[in-house]
This record gives sequence, structure tokens and C-alpha cells, in this order.
Amino acid sequence: MHREFRAPEWDTLSMDYKNPFLELEPLETEVAIVDDALTMMKDVGAIPNIDYPHDLLLAHRKAVAEEFEIPWSAITPRMQRFIYALNAIKKPANMIAAGVFCGNTFISNAGAGVGPGACYTAENLIGVEIKPEEAERAERNVRKIDPTGVARVVAADGIEVCRDFEKPIDLLYLDADGTPAQGKGVYLNILEACYDEMPKGSLVLAHNSYNSAEKLKHYLAYVRDDANFSASVNVLVDGEGLEVSVK
Repeated sequence: MHREFRAPEWDTLSMDYKNPFLELEPLETEVAIVDDALTMMKDVGAIPNIDYPHDLLLAHRKAVAEEFEIPWSAITPRMQRFIYALNAIKKPANMIAAGVFCGNTFISNAGAGVGPGACYTAENLIGVEIKPEEAERAERNVRKIDPTGVARVVAADGIEVCRDFEKPIDLLYLDADGTPAQGKGVYLNILEACYDEMPKGSLVLAHNSYNSAEKLKHYLAYVRDDANFSASVNVLVDGEGLEVSVK
């Protein structure tokens, strides 16, 4: 089952990539849009409800804005809230995020399990970044708000990490790049490396589902095939897009 969610002004919402926490709209508008997107996710069986701690999300956002070194980010406040909410509701024991750059997108996922936004106890929240210098910065950022080490960033290849992970992956976040020719198409290789070990009901979140749709055509065809996933929703809260698939 494939569906699509389009928020108001999803294709005209503009942000300053170097100031990702700049308010783009009234907070109540942001909350209402994300609630609508979550409602669709509930309707397709991806999540059991749409309840997440709004106050902890804001505490998380404040801490990241103050503590993280972020050269730039394409994650809008809408997208940050949506990603955080999915993790807060799903409560994945084991989450892997492949392609995390400075760690902002990683902590949007992991922040529901550690730091000021934590609302549950996780086992492993792993960010993977293939460029060592970026992985080091992301790890430094994460350590500023998570003293536990549950959330951590490793310099490695996402395919290898997912292939060799020995526990069920409850949520997989994809934002990696392959070769220049492949680009975001590497998502499918990463997913295939761990697909058989992902339990029923697990989630896969794929960023850039709209603006990289051409590179992602084989990935999108795979997750939208009912033989592979029970449902997949292209969530357009902004011009980047996030494909959310439930096994």
C-alpha cells in the first residue's frame, strides 16, 4: 500500500540551511501539520498512536541548537519534529541511521531515547558516517547531550554496519550517499543488507524521497512493493520529503 501526505506549502517552505532552527511558521501550525502526517502513519499501521511529548521535543531542539556544531542542515523544524515523533512513538530498542554528516539528523531520531528529549530507554542508537572527520564531529556533538553512550556515531560504511549488526533493527534511517553516479540510490543496498533481520513492524525512514526521487527510483519501487513492505508513505512536509515504510 502506497500513499502520499502533502502538507500545506510543502513545496514553498523555505529555510536558511545555515540557521536550521529559525522559526519558519507559528509553532501551532508546525504541530498541526506533523499531527496530520502522524495520523496518516497511524492509519496505515506504522505507529499505534500519535502521542509524543511536545515539551521534550522542544527541550531537545533547544539543546541541539545550543550545543551542536552544524555547518548546515536541510532538516526543517517540521521534519525534525516528525522524525523525533516517530521515534518517540515507536520507541526502537535498536536504531541505525546511515549517513549522518554532523549528527543533526541522527539526533533527530536518537533524541527520543537520550538527552533532554528522552522519553524511553533504548539499547543501541547508532549513527554511521563514512567520512571520518564528519563522524568525529558528529560524535563530539552527540557526546555533549548524551553522557550515556547509548547514542554513538561510528566512522564506517552503512552497508557493512547494517549487514553485521547482531540484533534486530527496529528503525533504520537513510540519508547516505554512494558513488557520484549512484548518489542516494545506495539506500537500497543498505536496506538489502539488513532487510531479512528487520522484524515485522519495523520502520525505514528515507530522506530526500522527493528531491532525489530519480536516484531513488529503484529504492522507492522496492519499498512500495507490497511483497516487501506492508505500507509506504511519501511524507512531504517540505521539499526534501521522507519516505516512511513499515515492514
